[in-house]
Amino acid sequence: MGGSKVAAKRCKRIVQASAFVHAAQRYWLDALPYALAEMRRWRGRALQIPDPGLRCAALDAQHTKRDGVEAAAAFAAFAPPGTRMHVVHAIVAFQVCLDYIDTLGELPSDQPIVNGQTLNQALVLTFEPGVSHPDYYAFHGGADDAGYLEDLVDACRTAVAALPSFAAIATPARRALSQIVSYQSLNHGDADGSYDAFTDWARSQSAPGAGLRWWEVGAAAGSQLSVLALIAAAADPTTRAERAAALEGAYFPWIGALSTLLDSLIDHRSDKLEGQRSLIDHYSSPRETADRLQMMASEALRAIRPLPDAENHTLILAAMAAFFHSTPQAAAPDVGLATHAVLDTMGGIAKPALMVFKARRALARRSLADVDYAGPPNKTPGY
Repeated sequence: MGGSKVAAKRCKRIVQASAFVHAAQRYWLDALPYALAEMRRWRGRALQIPDPGLRCAALDAQHTKRDGVEAAAAFAAFAPPGTRMHVVHAIVAFQVCLDYIDTLGELPSDQPIVNGQTLNQALVLTFEPGVSHPDYYAFHGGADDAGYLEDLVDACRTAVAALPSFAAIATPARRALSQIVSYQSLNHGDADGSYDAFTDWARSQSAPGAGLRWWEVGAAAGSQLSVLALIAAAADPTTRAERAAALEGAYFPWIGALSTLLDSLIDHRSDKLEGQRSLIDHYSSPRETADRLQMMASEALRAIRPLPDAENHTLILAAMAAFFHSTPQAAAPDVGLATHAVLDTMGGIAKPALMVFKARRALARRSLADVDYAGPPNKTPGY
């Protein structure tokens, strides 16, 4: 009996390793090169922004949040080869747009909430082909970006609309986008430094039976991962509304809450130093944070199991856990307690991804050391 269990575990590890290898091949050899080419294109486009403040924000967003764009491209690895490039175009444009707007939303404004809502209309229109653009900068000083934000929106909606099952995923994607707009607009507070509007909104969001606290539901509503998963699903011509609804149910609230809170955890120390509020502040201790995030990780795995392509989403979830645990911030005991708990919940399937992320970070540190030894590189004009 014991031998059978050992054999079953060994077989499971082999299957998991094989799934990771195949997914990694599709990502590294196909999806990521497409994504890197798109990122270079959008960097070139950002350099053409005439307004120095907007140009700096666009370039800063692309530089500091590059890992997020590369991670988002992982969803494209599970799209059919014939439509994978469209998925990459859509995902990169969407993520670059989101990161840019988030960066702008952190800048001082006389009407930060209204300004955030107006800027974030760009996200809504990424899934509204043919709808005319409003003045996204109406409450941002009327700045001139030479059409940069409009181009991002147009690139995303053109690519998404070209996917064979766009109609099947459009409704849940628009629902998720509406939640993201509220989160993005309210999360930075108002002109008086109050977060009451965010708190009221988060309390109004519903995740029946989940037992989540109000800021955890707000975190789930603010995650873009369901949108990325739905874009990838739209590439499959067999996707129907039922599959889209199942995806929506798996990503909201569990996967969305976990991803947003892990991101908030990693940034917690820097946010405190900068005097910014953090969702992690609502927990009473690092131990409670770890316990809650571990629970969410367990529930996320459970929510994925009924999906027809559960293996793919499990790999995404495991890679996400490995990514956050591999960050330098996770070396801090209070952060590592939670990231380690989430990683343990993923089991052996996360180990190959963790090895890859650690190797990449080691190479990045070595590259930086080489640059330091050779002298500082030339700065890009306007950056």
